[in-house]
Amino acid sequence: MIRFHRAVPTEKLRLLVFDLDGTLIDSSKDLCNSVNATLEHFGLRTLGDGLIASFIGDGAGMLIRRALLEPGELPESMANDEEFHREALEYFLTWYRAHKLDYTRAYAGVMESLAAIADGATPPQMAVLTNKPVGPARAICDGLGLAQYFSLILGGDSFATKKPDPEGLLHVMASLGARPETTLMIGDSEVDVQTARNAGAWSMGCGFGLAPERMREAGPDVEVEHAAEWALALRGAQAQ
Repeated sequence: MIRFHRAVPTEKLRLLVFDLDGTLIDSSKDLCNSVNATLEHFGLRTLGDGLIASFIGDGAGMLIRRALLEPGELPESMANDEEFHREALEYFLTWYRAHKLDYTRAYAGVMESLAAIADGATPPQMAVLTNKPVGPARAICDGLGLAQYFSLILGGDSFATKKPDPEGLLHVMASLGARPETTLMIGDSEVDVQTARNAGAWSMGCGFGLAPERMREAGPDVEVEHAAEWALALRGAQAQ
């Protein structure tokens, strides 16, 4: 179902910027497995997939930090040891790079929708802006056949800041010659909605991702419940 909460000028949109995890791809299982492999490596108890999934969205560093602190087993000296956190993050990233495509797949309807958008009469440019490190992000897009649709794929280590800071989105707009009022950020969490708002762009929330409740609380301009609805929403379709 498509719900417009504001009058988005869909006919004037020239740039679509997609989040990756929870929007284009279902990567939760590989991320959860990589977090638990890290916890096991350091002798900590593993966590449930649902809990780990709730930590996703603010980058790899924050994901592993939240997982390390969640069990409550770390002595204070380790909890506050930045060198330990860096070592854990490096272990996580090494494991994840090797296992990033074990279970990760594009969500149903994603490939068809991207193709439909690209085949339109006046197709907008498309880009990916994720808080995931850019190396794995590009490798996943290449591996799943998504990269062909995007002019830019940028990650959480492409800039000094991460979403919801607008730096990355503003860079994408400047690089591709778009203005805030002609740009739509598409994502599954409050981070993506806030990023769009902070950059003065429009936002589309995806209700099938990792954090639909938080996404809705953030107040996107338009919501969809399935990736197959992207092209319809961009034509201004309003589900009744």
